[in-house]
Formats: sequence, structure tokens, C-alpha cells
Amino acid sequence: MTDKLIDRLPEPEIAGAVIPWFTPANRPSEDRLQETAGLIEALGCELAFLRGDHVRAVNSSVLFSGGLLDRFAEDLEAHNCTVAVVDGALTPVQQRNLETRLGVKVIDRTGLILEIFGLRARTKEGRLQVELARILYERSRLVRTWTHLERQRGGGGFLSGPGESQLEADRRMLDDRIVRLRRDLEDVRRTRAVQRAGRKRGGKPVIALVGYTNSGKSTLFNRLSGAKVFAKDMPFATLDPTIRRIDLPTLGEAALIDTVGFITDLPTHLIDSFKATLEEAMQADLLVHVRDRSSASDREQAHDVSVVLERLEKETGLPLPPMIEAWNKADLLPPERAEVLAYSAQSAGDIPAVLVSALRGEGMDALLDQMEHALLRGAVDVAVTLDPQQGRARAWLHQNGEVNSETSLKDGRLAISVRLPVERVGQFQAEFPDIEFET
Repeated sequence: MTDKLIDRLPEPEIAGAVIPWFTPANRPSEDRLQETAGLIEALGCELAFLRGDHVRAVNSSVLFSGGLLDRFAEDLEAHNCTVAVVDGALTPVQQRNLETRLGVKVIDRTGLILEIFGLRARTKEGRLQVELARILYERSRLVRTWTHLERQRGGGGFLSGPGESQLEADRRMLDDRIVRLRRDLEDVRRTRAVQRAGRKRGGKPVIALVGYTNSGKSTLFNRLSGAKVFAKDMPFATLDPTIRRIDLPTLGEAALIDTVGFITDLPTHLIDSFKATLEEAMQADLLVHVRDRSSASDREQAHDVSVVLERLEKETGLPLPPMIEAWNKADLLPPERAEVLAYSAQSAGDIPAVLVSALRGEGMDALLDQMEHALLRGAVDVAVTLDPQQGRARAWLHQNGEVNSETSLKDGRLAISVRLPVERVGQFQAEFPDIEFET
């Protein structure tokens, strides 16, 4: 008898999804519907149906009014769904009651994003951060798990009072686990601080990519650094931060960081748990905000990124680094629209911008020039006179600054005017203490 291979892969979950909206202002756009579909796809589920439902009167126990809930239940049953996704905020009681009424697992927006993060985490640090976020989320929802258990009683006899409930015991267990995870993440934070200090001592500028999820950050990161970070047209394709070396036109070597993408209504638990990672962006020398200019929701997405950055600035106490914008996905724009945006980028106001296509590699040289220009905006002009034998100092100035002019003097010396970042001035003094210069 020949052995037969048996396919034991589980059947994929089938999901039905609704986006509740309450006023015309928050009615889901086509982009929002596509975003929700992308999130469900990223979770590995088959999407049976997706729609927006106008909730005129909020039901405190199940969110939806009777007619909307009946329709939701009928559609889930008709499509043999195993998961119901409510792309909005559900209270623990609403989630429990909906599961009872619908007879399937119910996930709200926060739970959906946490599930995706759980799948995407690859490094030990990423898994720690996701687990902490999940526990913080589940701790507030213990009522959903343990309401069926009666309270235990302490001691013996009818005079003894009620003992510790299962709910309280589990909450204490989760609190202990939260303390351990936060301790481990504090070790991560210290390690990252040591690594950052090493990069600072090396004099390499640090550039962090930030932006809305699926804006093309990882594709741009790969294009600039030559890395092979996983990049796909889906939300949260990459989760763990990655650092690679890039070369700037005159400043030379720099460190480029790819960070986790932001999203509308990013769960509070995620921001709290990923603070150690997001601090990498807050302590960079430059932020590059990657925007998907082909999206109809580009302005709203840019606003959501600003909201998260402002919250990080407030919670970490760190000032936001200087920022430029990479207007990505030019390849998806009509030619006339691309021409208008290219002109707009050149005349951008407070935040400089460059129109690029990370997929095709268009605009990369202009983006690198803009990065370097932004890094040098906090620089000072230095005048140095070098003897002929001080060629190493001349090479250092060319590598670490922007040389404005070089003039050969009659006595054989070389007068150099160079623009240096402020921190590089101190490095030059330490490296070449015998050379005098003027600022």
C-alpha cells in the first residue's frame, strides 16, 4: 500500500464585515471600504461581504438597531461566515452580546489590527510588543470570558464571605504578565538607546520613514537601501523596524529606518506597546513622511499620521525631528496630475516635498538631495585653512559636510569654506584639535 499525503490545512475563515457610521461626516468612503477589505485579507480570511451600515440609534447592548442586526445575522448565515468583523469600536458587553446573537466570533477594529500584528511579528521584540498590546486589550474584556463562572467561596460555613472570583484571579495573572512584559520592553528600550548613542558617536545621521500603512514605505526603503524587506500591497505588510545603510550625495553614510505604518484610529494599546520602537523615529535626525498621492484619502491619511506623531511628541517628551515628504506612487497618477504635483512639490511651503515612484525608482536622486539639504539646514558655515600635509582633514570635510568653495593660497595652503551639521563641528574639533577654524 502506498502512503497517501493528506491535506490537513485548515479551511480559511470566512468573514462578513460592516462599517458602522453615525453621521454623514463619517460615512465610509471607497478608500475606507478598500482599507477594511485589505485588513481582512491581511488576516488571511476570505471576505464574503462588506458594507457600511448607518446606525441611526445606538443600541448600548449590541450597537446595531434591530433591523440592521437581523440583516447582519442573515447575511452571515447565508455566506456560511465564521467571523463577523465590525470595523468600529465595540465595548466588551457589545462584543459578548453580538457573539451570542450572531453565533460566530466577533472582532472589532482594534481586535482586527491586533490579530494582524500577531501574524506579522517576527522578532523577539515585535512579539513582546504585540503580546503586551493584546493583553492590555483583553484585560478590559475579561467580562466576556468569565461571566459564566460563579464566584468561589472562601473558608467554610455560611458565615464565610465570598472568596476571590475567577475574574479577579485572571486579572491578577494578566497584571503580573503585563509587569514582566513591560520589564522586558524596558530592556529593549535601553538596548536601543545604547545603539542610538553608538550611531551618534559615529556621526552618521539617522533618517526614519513614517507614514500611513500601505503608502509604500517598505518599497521606498528597499529602493534606497538595496534591502529586501517584505513589501506587498496590503496593510501592515511589515511590522518589525529595520535599519539599513544608505549613501547621501555629499554627507556619505547614513542610517535609514523603516517603521511600522500608522492607520486611522490606531489602537491606544499599540501606541503604548510600540513606544520603544516608535522612539526610533522620534530620535531620528530627519523624518521622511511617505504619502500615497494616488489615494483619494491622502489628506485624511496625512492628518492621521500627524495625530499619531503629535501624541508621541507629547507622551515621550521628545521634540519632533525636521520633516520632509516623499509623495509616492507617481506611477499610478495620470500624467497631467503628476505634472501638477511635481510643480507643487517644488514650491512646497514649510515641509519640502519630492514626487517619487518607489516602485519604478523615479525621483530617488531628488529625494536623496532633499534629505541631505534638510539635514544641513541645522548646519553652520565653517572656514578652515589646511596645510598641504593635512589631506585627511580635507577628506573628512568632504565626507561629512557640504563644501562651498576651495581656494589655493600663495603659500601652498588650502582655504576651505564648508557647511557642517552642528554635531559634526564638535567631531571635527575632537578629530583634528590642532586645526583652527572660524564659524
